[in-house]
Amino acid sequence: MAFATTHPGLEALLSRELILLGLTPMRVEPGGVEFEGTDRGLALANLGLRTAGRVSLRIAAFHAATFHELERHGQRVPWRQFLAPGAKAHLRVTTAKSKLYHEGAVVQRLQEALLSACPDIQMVVGRGEVEQDERVSVRELPTVQRFIVRLHRDDCVISVDTSGPLLHRRGYRTDGAKAPLRETLAAGLLLTAGWDGSTPLVDPMCGSGTIPIEGALIARRLPPGWLRRFAFERWPAMDPAVLRGVRRSLEAEIRDRVPAPIAGSDRDPGAVASAAVNAEQAGVDADIVWRRGPLSTLDPVAGPGWVVTNPPYGHRIGDRAALRNLYAQLGNVLRRKTPGWDVAMISADRMLEGQAGLPWRELARTDNGGIRVRFIAAGVPTR
Repeated sequence: MAFATTHPGLEALLSRELILLGLTPMRVEPGGVEFEGTDRGLALANLGLRTAGRVSLRIAAFHAATFHELERHGQRVPWRQFLAPGAKAHLRVTTAKSKLYHEGAVVQRLQEALLSACPDIQMVVGRGEVEQDERVSVRELPTVQRFIVRLHRDDCVISVDTSGPLLHRRGYRTDGAKAPLRETLAAGLLLTAGWDGSTPLVDPMCGSGTIPIEGALIARRLPPGWLRRFAFERWPAMDPAVLRGVRRSLEAEIRDRVPAPIAGSDRDPGAVASAAVNAEQAGVDADIVWRRGPLSTLDPVAGPGWVVTNPPYGHRIGDRAALRNLYAQLGNVLRRKTPGWDVAMISADRMLEGQAGLPWRELARTDNGGIRVRFIAAGVPTR
């Protein structure tokens, strides 16, 4: 069985994504969705899920209240299916309410079992090399295969990471503005709002361009994982023809261009320059119009369409009191320049969003970098 993680509050959206990919959600849990982990399903999920953070595959589940039980069951785990000779492996262990509470001792016993089955591999101890592996370009194969071990009330579940670095790393972001928005959250906001690419999209505070770029990927049906590599590609048991077949099926759905205009603007010239570079890396530079300018210079194409943005919250950038004017200006500009349009944004402060004077409705609650946020949307009144 496989499990795809997502931001809290976006589980139902992730479940719908799985269905659209032709996969069957088995169970929705806090933080993710369980589905059948066939080779094709793993490839589809990693390549095609826009709001997933990681996809893991459960390879063993057993009861272990003693180290003897842990060692015995550890010998039966099919480690070799996921580790070629010369591979590197890392065990990440968490325990809760279990008799085997010492994580280091659990690692030691399972490491011995792993090395007994695969004496020709190298164990990576600690997080240092794993973190270094996560920082390299996701267009390259990850070098460390991670196994995730969870012990809860003496029940042990061992999963293998199929993704490598987190899936929000699409492979296109080479530069970023301050407090960049995760790609999975940007896609989640667009999909939750119901934007499907058939109407114009504008982000007047685009930063490094994540929302317009994710919008272009959605509109062109470009898989979010198209540019990157995955941990499962190194598995001895994985047939490379499966991934090639999945790529061919997804490629057949890609559109040559976006059906409706997409634009992004920002008052920071450095942010706009970064956004243009990121769009080029993503292969959607021809699909987005970038311009430098403050919010007041918003110049949307003929609509109606969607304004989707991630304004500063006051937690990390700017001062909360000073932001009142920004949110009030946002409402004024939208009423003046985009009447009849829809607007969606991420909000962490009800007082600030209220300054815009729009009839907000809540779409979802989640978090962004540890900050509790809401996805909200409104129709811009016509004059």
